[in-house]
Amino acid sequence: MNNTKNILVAPLNWGLGHATRCIPIINALLQEGFNPIIASDGVALELLKKEFPSLTHLELPSYNIRYSKKANGFKWKLLQNSPKTIKSVVKEKKIVKNWIREYNISGIISDNRFGVYSKKIPSVCISHQLNVLSGNTTKLSSMINQLLLQKFDICWVPDFENFPNLSGKLGHLKNTRLKIKYIGALSRFKKVDLPKKYDFMILLSGPEPQRTLLEEKITHELQKTTEMVLFVKGKIEPQQTIESIGTVTYYNFMKTDELEKAFNESEMVLSRSGYTTIMDLAYLHKKAFFIPTPGQPEQEYLARKLKKQGLVPYKKQNDFKLEDLQSVWLYTGLPAVDYEPNWKELFSIFLK
Repeated sequence: MNNTKNILVAPLNWGLGHATRCIPIINALLQEGFNPIIASDGVALELLKKEFPSLTHLELPSYNIRYSKKANGFKWKLLQNSPKTIKSVVKEKKIVKNWIREYNISGIISDNRFGVYSKKIPSVCISHQLNVLSGNTTKLSSMINQLLLQKFDICWVPDFENFPNLSGKLGHLKNTRLKIKYIGALSRFKKVDLPKKYDFMILLSGPEPQRTLLEEKITHELQKTTEMVLFVKGKIEPQQTIESIGTVTYYNFMKTDELEKAFNESEMVLSRSGYTTIMDLAYLHKKAFFIPTPGQPEQEYLARKLKKQGLVPYKKQNDFKLEDLQSVWLYTGLPAVDYEPNWKELFSIFLK
């Protein structure tokens, strides 16, 4: 008789960060003798299918998250999408209820999917956003978010309670009734000493149309470079494509082992200031330059915070020029992280 417990792992499909930070969790579940079942939609699901082809993959309804082309349209676009999002959350709650019976699921790890939980089995939510920044509606959006998090048995915050506090006010509350556990930063990568191959690496991700807008801008800027550059576009497609133009090598996507090698062969990294990327760069001990997604308050806050601390410079998307990268060497870089969460202790919730 097979006593292996099935654990549903369900990351939000919003860029690639939620899916990629679930990779070390899925690997840890396998190492600890659990059977992860992956559930998501869109590019997040496609990426995890490529990383774990032998596992069971289930499709959840899409939240239909898209950004506007203009930064000041971000909040309005989310408000427009909110009825569809609420409908998807209600739908996924019903789907998960059926899956628990059909796949004999013993526990849930949801990364910011608020309909993926159950009162009948242990349900964990992963979130670094206890406070949700939304300008003059921050207080309201944070209150709603915290009410949704209360439905879970516990919230795992992928950060350190004290130093190094990577998420700032996003992941740290002064007073709360939430059951919170700081599990340390998460990354699928490790620092490896390799000879330098690239002067800098560009890594894109995030919802459309902003991903494409930044790709077009950077591609134009790269026409004048003579440095060795690796450009990973973050487009999850059926087949990997590689193209070299001058000193720039373009990939549509890379899997984890390829990305880890590429990061370690690069002197510095240009990317969005998404929280998962920040955690990855801390593990890789890499200098970085950030271009936050226009109008996304979380990324803008993190970029400002890290620049103010003298760690990482940034520029707004419309203002970015290739020569701005030289400012990287005036900053100390992210605090180096070498940490392994206590998975046995964390997963004990599924053994009760």
